[in-house]
Amino acid sequence: MSEKEQAVSEFKSKSGLRRIFSAFFYSIDGFRSAWKNEHAFRQELVLVIIGVIIALVLPVSAFEKLMMIAVLVLILVVELINSAIEAVVDRVSLERHTLSKNAKDFGSAAVLLTFLIAVATWVVILMDRFYY
Repeated sequence: MSEKEQAVSEFKSKSGLRRIFSAFFYSIDGFRSAWKNEHAFRQELVLVIIGVIIALVLPVSAFEKLMMIAVLVLILVVELINSAIEAVVDRVSLERHTLSKNAKDFGSAAVLLTFLIAVATWVVILMDRFYY
């Protein structure tokens, strides 16, 4: 294989509308798998649903509602990426290794930082609305 040629997965679709439909159904499969296999995802999804309901009924601006909901959804996005990292690490080897631990810990740290951003966003919006 020359430098310009690149290996392409047989699972990767190549064109148009079919690719979009395939991607959509792969995403649905991803959500199902996360719900079935990832405890953290289920717990966070329940918190996100509760948070979205609260954000929608709070007397804040539409933009503030959007930000409050967006940071909650961001937690799920990062959790899915973290779960993907963990799955790849486990697929490569279940043997304990420093690099495997680092990869999993980095993913976990990303989820924590996202959670802290969500908390800070909610605190700033609620403090501004109710205490200033």
